[in-house]
Amino acid sequence: MPFTLHFAKMITIISCTNRKSSVSKVVSEFYQELLTQAGARSRILDLQDLPADFVGSALYENTGKNKEFNRMTELITNSDKFVFVVPEYNGSFPGVLKAFVDGMAYPVSFKDKKCALLGVSSGVQGGALALSHLTDIFHYLGMHVLALKVRMPGVEKLLINGKITDKLTLELLDMQIKDFLKF
Repeated sequence: MPFTLHFAKMITIISCTNRKSSVSKVVSEFYQELLTQAGARSRILDLQDLPADFVGSALYENTGKNKEFNRMTELITNSDKFVFVVPEYNGSFPGVLKAFVDGMAYPVSFKDKKCALLGVSSGVQGGALALSHLTDIFHYLGMHVLALKVRMPGVEKLLINGKITDKLTLELLDMQIKDFLKF
């Protein structure tokens, strides 16, 4: 019998790369299905939808001037819980994710909010370093990070037609979702 809780708040799943046709987006969509099965409402924020010029048009002295980026900022500010689906890039997470986080209002965007982390990687560590780096940043910002971080090494082999079929990975995802919904 599936674990079910009902929440009035919506969980924002962030696909943490702007790469077209990313595995992170596929995993985000699968994770959303699992959240729905658990009775939770969620939406996906795909960093592929970021304005291409947001670093120059929305950050620092340009804060508030890019309407597309402002919509994303508002979505983050109005969310209480996040799931970050984080691909491993060069032993860490994508730079676009760091620029996105840097563009959020400090400290209100993430302070005292909660998140779960899911690492995806073609390599054998499943994004362990990326999740560690990101955890440090989120702690600095005052966000509470769920202790159970699911890592998906060799993610391309775990996905079959957009679904995770590996029994251990499914068990870990189920444990993370149960913990996150109580978090």
